[in-house]
Amino acid sequence: MSASTSSPHLRRTLGPVSVLLFGLAFIAPLIVFGTYGVIAQASQNTVALSYVVASIGVIFTALSYGRLVRVFPAAGSAYTYTRKMLNPNVGFMVGWAALLDYFFIPMLIWLLGASYLSLAFPDVPQWCWITGFIVSTTLLNILGIQVANRFNIILMLIQLTIIAVFIGLCWHYVAAINGPGGLLSVKPFFNVDVPFSATMAGAAIAAYSFLGFDALSTLSEETVEPERTIPRAILLVALIGGSLYIGSSYFMYLAHPAGVFENIDGAAFEIAKTIGGDLFFAVVLTGIIIAHFAAGLSFQASVGRLLYALGRDNQLPQKLFGVLHPRYKTPVFNIVLSGAFGLVGFGLTIATATSLVNFGAFLAFTAVNLCALKLTFDRQVGDKAGVLRGVLFPLAGAFTSGWMLISLDRDALILGCCWVLLGLVYLACRTRLFSVAVPEPAL
Repeated sequence: MSASTSSPHLRRTLGPVSVLLFGLAFIAPLIVFGTYGVIAQASQNTVALSYVVASIGVIFTALSYGRLVRVFPAAGSAYTYTRKMLNPNVGFMVGWAALLDYFFIPMLIWLLGASYLSLAFPDVPQWCWITGFIVSTTLLNILGIQVANRFNIILMLIQLTIIAVFIGLCWHYVAAINGPGGLLSVKPFFNVDVPFSATMAGAAIAAYSFLGFDALSTLSEETVEPERTIPRAILLVALIGGSLYIGSSYFMYLAHPAGVFENIDGAAFEIAKTIGGDLFFAVVLTGIIIAHFAAGLSFQASVGRLLYALGRDNQLPQKLFGVLHPRYKTPVFNIVLSGAFGLVGFGLTIATATSLVNFGAFLAFTAVNLCALKLTFDRQVGDKAGVLRGVLFPLAGAFTSGWMLISLDRDALILGCCWVLLGLVYLACRTRLFSVAVPEPAL
């Protein structure tokens, strides 16, 4: 028996429903409640339209991911696609930049979850909540994708139930005040007094709610029939997520059309108390905490698999990053490293962590759309995209992602560029920068 067949490998155990629920956990649908006030302020109270614009851009990128997964059903996501389609060194740098997204999202999620728990239990230090998040999700991910999957299904059902109840209460509240006719309005989407530039500013923030849908591609080697399941799940996550965000923001506007809140960060809680009283306020707060736990669980799993792909390809030290636990078949070192990195959250602000996440994500999205464009002209086997899906959609996705990237604030761009520079230094030491080719691994 060959070494490749006898060594531990990732198990294909995830079906279509599990993959879809993992994808929804990545984007954490309840995040719409946490960001509603910020987007309302930036978009001058046209949140629903901002989410429409953001959804369109994300769907273009989702289509590009879907095409590339069919051709390269491996765990490395944007890193693998860029390595195969463009250049091994460029692929490493895209993977390196994506680590900002993958590493900082779990940390950001744990920070946000701890901040919400601090609202409910102000006497408990925030570091206790962060540590609790890290330890519990790390243990679940080490035990295997199936264990994490079982918890994730339960947590996602709770999230979706809370969203359904929230929309239902908004519906009842608006109908009771304005009658059934009050449920239909164009104001959440269009206001003649609001410039489109304000809506676009809101869309730039709203796009952050979708970050993570691409992480589904890191589960390709643990999914049954990934060439079919992953592309469909990625597109469905973008469509379902967009629908949930647009629908939730539409009804929140109807329930609270003024767009003025006592606390911007707690806008959804204010609306929840208005439509459902203190009890529903507590339910929404609990749901948002659960959403952050589910998202942290899923993202930490993705971090481990991206690092595993980089280690397996010897882009990072293979003996550390490219190893699976013989019993659990999980990249234990990578998962523990991701959890340990989350401790950095003790010394970072949410704004700084968010900026680094956005830089890595939008750079990876741009690279994936360019890879999909090249895929069209290379006429790869298994890809039959026409002009519309093969050229125009990737171009639209690359333009949108690139626009989001350069629209980040100056501090985010500086920090992101410093991270890229660090990657170039590592690459120079690892491969003497373009003078020695990195051998191409077999998938």
